[in-house]
Amino acid sequence: MSAAPRVLGLRELNRALLERQMLLRRTRVPALDAVEHLVGLQAQEPRDPYVALWTRLDRFRAQALAEPMTERRAVRMTLHRGTLHLVTARDAVALRALIQPGIARTVLGSSPVRKVFKSADVDELLAFLRSELEREPRTRAQLVEAIHERWPRRDASSLGYAMYLLPTVQATPRGVWGKGGRSAFTTMEHWLGRSPDAQADPADMVLRYLGAFGPATPADAQYWCGVAGMRELFERLRPRLRTFRDERGRELFDVPGAPLPNPDTDAPVRFLPEYDNIVLGHKDRSRIVPQGSIPMWTEVGWGTVLVDGSVAARWKAEIAEEASTLRIESFRTISRADRAAASEEGNRLLAFLAPDVGRRDVRLAAASRWS
Repeated sequence: MSAAPRVLGLRELNRALLERQMLLRRTRVPALDAVEHLVGLQAQEPRDPYVALWTRLDRFRAQALAEPMTERRAVRMTLHRGTLHLVTARDAVALRALIQPGIARTVLGSSPVRKVFKSADVDELLAFLRSELEREPRTRAQLVEAIHERWPRRDASSLGYAMYLLPTVQATPRGVWGKGGRSAFTTMEHWLGRSPDAQADPADMVLRYLGAFGPATPADAQYWCGVAGMRELFERLRPRLRTFRDERGRELFDVPGAPLPNPDTDAPVRFLPEYDNIVLGHKDRSRIVPQGSIPMWTEVGWGTVLVDGSVAARWKAEIAEEASTLRIESFRTISRADRAAASEEGNRLLAFLAPDVGRRDVRLAAASRWS
């Protein structure tokens, strides 16, 4: 009779996640190596990947990511869950075909789009969009206008969502540190000179996911990438994986040899960007977001703050020419020592975000909320 699987509590799962996400200590690795280890970075906001790496890497410089983006060694593109992610060029090729079914389900799943696509020649539409995108990078508004000119009696706005069925990337300078630019897209083939790898093995993606987010359930992995069929894939991989149980009895899968730190390991205060992998990597977020917490994205523009490894506050930076301010608002009672640590880390973050601004100010929530 085989031994019963080890049960992992929330704190053990939390410390495992922090370790694999490089949040227990800052790591000294090249920026693109970190991006690949994390299987991409959330990038809906251009600044987010830079903050995500700053909080994870020792002595991170913004140029360490900006330069690869300018050189097309890293790109922002539609991937997991149909949202923008920053990935290396190598992962753009490796992951896009694997994520495509989830993207297609997202794009075609809404009622208005589905109705239009039933009456539209999708192949003709995609060929038209590809030609437009490869002529020069186009914004979605420009594509909708072009669609309207080509098919004036169609719902051009709904048809415009078809652009996401193509392997598009967002063209620079958008997303490059210190530079602006419109949100314009072109195809991956045009930008990188390479197509998605149709032979990519989804098992490789799952193993990488577990290395960065595990131990986890198939439902967690499916939520993370947006692709169905994870249960069957996990079963196929079972001989290569180790298993645990959580406190609710759910089976957790993991890659052999992945770290499981002592649950008493200290976890420093960490500032995360508005959207971050660590809070979007599981269907059940309880290992990182305490039950009863205030929803993190009730307002746009706020990042999150980890205290003792879990979401405890939110932050927003206001950058001005003469002075910069970082506001922190807590979701729960935080000790005086952690309040001091948050202030120190906030000052370091401001120095990263606004290195040329002389006066910086970190403002915590009212003392009654920090105790």
